[in-house]
Amino acid sequence: MKGPSPDFEEFVTARSPRLLRAAWLLTGDAHLAEDLLQTVLAKLWPKWHRIAEGNPEAYARKALVNTFSSWWQRRWRGEVPHGEVPESAAADGFAAVDLQHSLAAAVRSLPPRQRAVVVLRYFEDLSVEETAEVLGCRAGTVKSQSVKALRALRGMPALRTHLEEENGVQY
Repeated sequence: MKGPSPDFEEFVTARSPRLLRAAWLLTGDAHLAEDLLQTVLAKLWPKWHRIAEGNPEAYARKALVNTFSSWWQRRWRGEVPHGEVPESAAADGFAAVDLQHSLAAAVRSLPPRQRAVVVLRYFEDLSVEETAEVLGCRAGTVKSQSVKALRALRGMPALRTHLEEENGVQY
């Protein structure tokens, strides 16, 4: 079997950190994110000669979202055991990390379509049109899903607490 082309290797080296971050935001788990990215890259490699001519990063992002969606549809979503939530807040030195974890958990709690819109629009910094193209929907759908997702995120007590502490404003 022939090895990957040099431009594929360059693409993987240059774009993997960003794609891995998007995969982690979609899955909420570092190991699943690595598996998701590896699965997507394995799908891209045989088609690389066609993909490289266009916009390979956009193609990879769309493959990430589509593969994640197919995984999510098949996953069992029954009861998941978890430990007690700690009663005391983290010390100020850990506030940034605590906020990151709260934000990641909040994004993971969104429905898959809203989660994909939030990740692509606000973490990957894509425009409404680019996000619509990746998701295969209209720009209006992206806008409405964004509004619903942001409303849901604003209503989450953990995020509201962080915003109030950081800004000194009650939401």
